[in-house]
Amino acid sequence: MTIIMDRRLLLKAGAFGLAALATPGVAQLLTARGFTHGVASGEPSANSVLLWTRYVGNGDVRLTCEVAADESFTRILGGGTVAAAAEHDHCAKLVVNGLTPDRWLFYRFVAPDGTKSAIGRTRTLPDGDTARFGIGLFSCSNMPFGWFNAYAHAAARDDLDLMVHVGDYLYEYGPGKYPKIEVPGRTVQPDHEMVTLADYRLRYASYRFDPDLLRLHQRFPMLAQWDDHEFANDSWQGGAENHQPETEGDWSVRKAVAERVYREWMPVSDKRYDSYQIGSLATLFRPETRITARSKQLGLGEALAGRSDIAKAFADFRDGPWSAADRTLMGAEQEAWLYRGFERSVKAGTRWQVLAQQIVMGSIRAPEAVAGWTSTGSPPEVRKAMMGIVAASKAGLPFNMDAWDGYPAARERLLRAAREADSNLIVLSGDSHNAWANNLSTGGHAAGVEYAGHAVTSPGFETYLPSVAPADFARALRETNPDLRYSDTSRRGYVSLQISPDQLRGEFHFVPTIAERTTVGVTSDGLTVRWGEKRFAAS
Repeated sequence: MTIIMDRRLLLKAGAFGLAALATPGVAQLLTARGFTHGVASGEPSANSVLLWTRYVGNGDVRLTCEVAADESFTRILGGGTVAAAAEHDHCAKLVVNGLTPDRWLFYRFVAPDGTKSAIGRTRTLPDGDTARFGIGLFSCSNMPFGWFNAYAHAAARDDLDLMVHVGDYLYEYGPGKYPKIEVPGRTVQPDHEMVTLADYRLRYASYRFDPDLLRLHQRFPMLAQWDDHEFANDSWQGGAENHQPETEGDWSVRKAVAERVYREWMPVSDKRYDSYQIGSLATLFRPETRITARSKQLGLGEALAGRSDIAKAFADFRDGPWSAADRTLMGAEQEAWLYRGFERSVKAGTRWQVLAQQIVMGSIRAPEAVAGWTSTGSPPEVRKAMMGIVAASKAGLPFNMDAWDGYPAARERLLRAAREADSNLIVLSGDSHNAWANNLSTGGHAAGVEYAGHAVTSPGFETYLPSVAPADFARALRETNPDLRYSDTSRRGYVSLQISPDQLRGEFHFVPTIAERTTVGVTSDGLTVRWGEKRFAAS
């Protein structure tokens, strides 16, 4: 359902506390009240879970929360009260403690007048010996590109226990930018790039109204972490590619607004990074790699500036700025936290150490064939860029500096710490819009594996190399990158993982289309890693 909203009317009516999106008419939008965006849960532990809802009333409203063992709420196990405050856009979050480990639970919120929210389903994490656990992995869900069929497919499953979203939950762009042409029925608000507090709130309100995202949140707890588009494209500690201070104000202000609204609208705590214990089976680490301490991204163009000898320029860049030890994604404090976490998890006897973070960790260089794949009719700047990427590859440089490939010293520190702790490291990633499975190594030794998930809707390499068969591109990538065990660069979907003490199986699920709302025809490919081997099993 497309919701058209007049921004001037919204502001005039005090849109900093948006009315319900349950109806598309502007008048109804401005006057609607009650539970507007369903329910959600997140960040579970063995004895607690965070619960979320949104309720618009007259000013601040105190809600009652009930947690039950059954959907009929005949056996109440806990709950509490929480304010849906206008100051926080009428969003309410409550952590319920004192719960039993490893249990599916039902919850709801009740307003003072007796009206009730939708019933949500959530669960606590296991404690002690654990035989299995299922995780869904998502990233890059740009609504105007199409339908969230990946969410719909995962929400219908009964073999998953926790959803993990590693970022780009929404996108900041205005219409006609990315994508240039929207899928019918997938328009979002506001009708321009989100910059202000009202803008960010309105964009979340638009996304959170999607029926498949509503259903996913209603049926499963989620661990979520932002990437760049929750702020602005290619953001880092001190700025972003898609932030222009001269017209959009100070970056620190926009960054604070984006973080505030994320915390209002998402089922998350105020901790920028944390870890979660899944019984004896796994420790799941959720770091922050985007705004806390991330060094500014490098670009291959910087290596060539003012240089005529391309090979020498790339060699100097490789041995200088690119390799600098002080370039970081997490910062020294967070790196120390993570490395201690690896050690503690292994010493406690936990089988797997799962790192759910934003960007691709495996090293991926461009195939030489890329230069020949650009059609003669392509713009000169495109052909020039492709030649530069190939030259960089010959010099041992990757093509994506916004991934861990742009921070090789930081990556080496992480993988070395994981190996020294004797971790069975599983890295979960997103951001690239494409599916990758990488063996990770340090000093010639296996250090772990990576499942880098494809996008829910955002386009992959098929958009930029439309004349190349995806299978040919994937083959060339694997031939150029020996540690790349799997790739798909043309389809959308999500990843699921089934974790057991002796092995972990990851499946890439591909939806047949995002142009219409359907889950018919989903296909899957999978890879397995056995405990102790730290690399993917031979297929």
